[in-house]
Amino acid sequence: DLIVGATFDNILMVEGEMKEVSEAEMLEALKIAHEAIKVQCKAQMEFAAEAGKTVKREYCHEENDEVLKKKVWDETYDKCYKVARSLIADKHKRSEAFEAVLEEFMAQFPEEEEVNEALIKRYFNEVHKEAARRLVLDEGLRLDGRKTDEIRPIYIEVDPLPATHGSALFTRGETQSLTTVTLGTKLDEKIIDEVLNQGTEKFTLHYNFPPFSTGDAKPARGISRREIGHGNLAHRALKNMLPPEEENPYAVRIVSDILESNGSSSMATVCAGSLALMDSGIKIRKAVSGIAMGLITDKDNSKYAILSDILGDEDHLGDMDFKVAGTRDGITATQMDIKVEGLSYEVLSKALEQAKRGRLHILDIMDKTISEPRPSLKPHAPRIEMLTIPKDMIGALIGPGGKIIQEIQRETETTIIVEEKNGCGQVEVFGENQEALEAALERIRKIVAVPEVGQVYKGIVKSIMQYGAFVEILPNRDGLLHISEIDWKKTEKVEDVLKEGQEVEVKLVEIDQKTGKLRLSRKALLPQPPRREGDKTHHPRDHKKE
Repeated sequence: DLIVGATFDNILMVEGEMKEVSEAEMLEALKIAHEAIKVQCKAQMEFAAEAGKTVKREYCHEENDEVLKKKVWDETYDKCYKVARSLIADKHKRSEAFEAVLEEFMAQFPEEEEVNEALIKRYFNEVHKEAARRLVLDEGLRLDGRKTDEIRPIYIEVDPLPATHGSALFTRGETQSLTTVTLGTKLDEKIIDEVLNQGTEKFTLHYNFPPFSTGDAKPARGISRREIGHGNLAHRALKNMLPPEEENPYAVRIVSDILESNGSSSMATVCAGSLALMDSGIKIRKAVSGIAMGLITDKDNSKYAILSDILGDEDHLGDMDFKVAGTRDGITATQMDIKVEGLSYEVLSKALEQAKRGRLHILDIMDKTISEPRPSLKPHAPRIEMLTIPKDMIGALIGPGGKIIQEIQRETETTIIVEEKNGCGQVEVFGENQEALEAALERIRKIVAVPEVGQVYKGIVKSIMQYGAFVEILPNRDGLLHISEIDWKKTEKVEDVLKEGQEVEVKLVEIDQKTGKLRLSRKALLPQPPRREGDKTHHPRDHKKE
């Protein structure tokens, strides 16, 4: 699922999700999309030619001072290049060093002299940008001292928050994501109510970017479009690696909290999300990592440098932000924005290959920490069991007004969800511990169980008659235990052996084909005494073979 934006000559934007496609397949898809776009561009140009041209009114609202601009460039460029060349890894110290150059320039103006500070800062930002770009193009060095294809140091920790169902801390340079996994039931699935899409989503990913992650102190004004977009990208990167519903009955929610950010926080979320899923015990198919690629080009595009794992400054000063996420076997999600007029296929191809090397490098480090999902869920993680029951037993399980199912949920402290699916009843039982789960399952199985001749049941004596007792062997299913079936020896009174409410083990010996009534036997489970010579006691024909 790929969306491509392009001009007649070059690719401009890319957004999409894939099922582990190779770099060559990705490039071929872009070429096919571009050919289709060329047809649309040609039609637009033909339409524009027919419509004719109108004279555009030109108005430059931008204030300029060429003399001041030359002064800023002449007096600050060498100093900015020196700061860039000092290769300061810490972004705050680097920012302070550039700020010191600006302050030194501003100090030459007397306080009483009016200067356009906004204009000076704009020109200084141009100088700052050009100095950093020339360092990359001319010397192959970046602001923090790395080479163009070098990735920042990575630190990984799984299970940093033991109380969660799964968690991971992923740190790459000065970008850090603390990610947690929460497991829930069908009731916790995200409800989708869109114009063309209604339903639920089992997998949800939330990306939080608090102000303190970039050293800011400002109020939280609700989720931003940026957080939504970054969360969606990480969601697309991971979702195809989750096991199918038959193997994973849980609703899964991932929350990534960015604790510090200096570029590529969405890709840190992908890495941390993959690690947290493995820590939770969810059987994801493969580990997923992500990397953000950048680009620096010369003014005439004669020279360029592709950057791996870009900094926040490189995102701001560079010409491209190309995020690529995937497994060892292929790409699962991508997003590209550029600031130049377009990219050639040569640049795209090299960027994809360099991204692959970076992605595999990150996966190697991730595998050293945790290479496969844990064999089981955390002890405190909720348990879910799936049960299939006959369609006509759904009503019996729910009961009038939901009485029976609510009683089971209340007494076992579980959550039970019943729905009709594929002509059967699908029952999902959710419990905080295995004991509660087993208790609920046992009660459900008894309700939906079909009595079978020859089976032994533990029943409760419900009522006593002169001719026998009625024993409940399954919920709301009684059978007659005749007085002659209580014991091998003659029973004078039923009350001598059985009492109401007593638990008794019986065997189902017959189901009346017409009425459905059940006939039970207790003596069929007792040792048969040897027959004495002359004993005229007739044994029931039902037990001749016992």
